[in-house]
Amino acid sequence: MMYRISQLAKACNVNKETIRYYERLGLIPEPTRTDSGYRMYPEDMVQRIGFIKRMQDLGFTLQEIDKLLGVVDRDEVKCKDMYDFTVLKLREIQSKIQDLRKIERMLISLKEKCPENKEMFECPIIETLMEK
Repeated sequence: MMYRISQLAKACNVNKETIRYYERLGLIPEPTRTDSGYRMYPEDMVQRIGFIKRMQDLGFTLQEIDKLLGVVDRDEVKCKDMYDFTVLKLREIQSKIQDLRKIERMLISLKEKCPENKEMFECPIIETLMEK
């Protein structure tokens, strides 16, 4: 089955411009065209675009997704490449979690500086932030 761009967009729950953007970035191959110029996409593009969207939902950038698709598209050592990519991404996520925990501790500390009477002119949170 072949899809026109509007049909593909609907099947993938994305905008037509998203599909064109993915084409420009090289995330999906340029489709064949009909004699009248309509883009025609093969059925496997639904799965590929679904993969791209799932990876974005997981926090991967389009540049990272492009690298992942490069691994998927190659016939050689996929497993090792995917493992290396996963290890790198895991380290990055763990670092972000540590940073978020630091921010959480700072916000808790700031919140505790706030008195019960919140209708004061001077705000201890602002004063604390201005000191640093």
